[in-house]
Amino acid sequence: MNAIPDTLYQSELSSLELIGRGKVRDLYAIDDDHMMIVTTDRISAFDVILPTAIPGKGAVLTTVSRFWFERMRDIIPNHIATLSLADVLSNREEREQVRGRAMIVNRLRPLPVEAIVRGYLVGSGWKDYQKEGAVCGIPLPTGLQLAEQLPMPLYTPSTKAEVGEHDENIDFQQTVELMGAKLAEQVRDVTLHIYREARDYAAGRGIIIADTKFEFGLDGKGNMVIIDEALTPDSSRFWPLDGYRPGVNPPSFDKQFVRDYLETLDWDKTPPGPELPEEVMRKTAEKYLEAQRRLTGVV
Repeated sequence: MNAIPDTLYQSELSSLELIGRGKVRDLYAIDDDHMMIVTTDRISAFDVILPTAIPGKGAVLTTVSRFWFERMRDIIPNHIATLSLADVLSNREEREQVRGRAMIVNRLRPLPVEAIVRGYLVGSGWKDYQKEGAVCGIPLPTGLQLAEQLPMPLYTPSTKAEVGEHDENIDFQQTVELMGAKLAEQVRDVTLHIYREARDYAAGRGIIIADTKFEFGLDGKGNMVIIDEALTPDSSRFWPLDGYRPGVNPPSFDKQFVRDYLETLDWDKTPPGPELPEEVMRKTAEKYLEAQRRLTGVV
């Protein structure tokens, strides 16, 4: 495994206007049509930003997202612009600060839902199923086990919450009310299409994509575009194929490792979040790098 790289908890660019900071990403204005997304090494869990950064995480998320955006461009266009880093940052030190983490993108109108797809019965879906025999109101056969593959992938959208707030699951009809039937159907159908393609590709590289989420926007002509990130260890559950069996929670390549550690603490899942021990930090960084290597071949 490569040495753990340097960390960037928060970017500081004086030559561009800061639009805002999310859980992981810092957004900068370039002009009316473009902005820059800097993916930092911050990590959030249970919608709380933790004080400990995961070294190299932002570069992994950027590399993996670019890989998927390019691979899926025949299914849906993405938000990456043609401008280079040198086009928008003349200061060499600032370029080096964000190199490998910056994505220059077209400004689009984001849609008001997170498009979530679940291929396996785990997490909040497993809790729902145990209580109700359904996931987000969608009935499932009886007798399914923890981490079992679902008969077919489920589209379970949610609202998009502000930083520090919790997303809320909504049903498909509510997405129709939010953005109209045609667009709601397009979001659902594209989400399931991308997931199936990615699931099959990843399986050939020893990774199960148990679930994932996407965000979409509209360009000036009303065309739907995928934005934010795609099929990363932050937005997905990645399991090693060779460590998988139904009935147990599989080991993962994503931040579930951090969540599992936090569940052992006496913490009420409200800010401020606890510091992570160095061992948890380093193992998490290694898991992210391993996911990148398996999926993209980049180390």
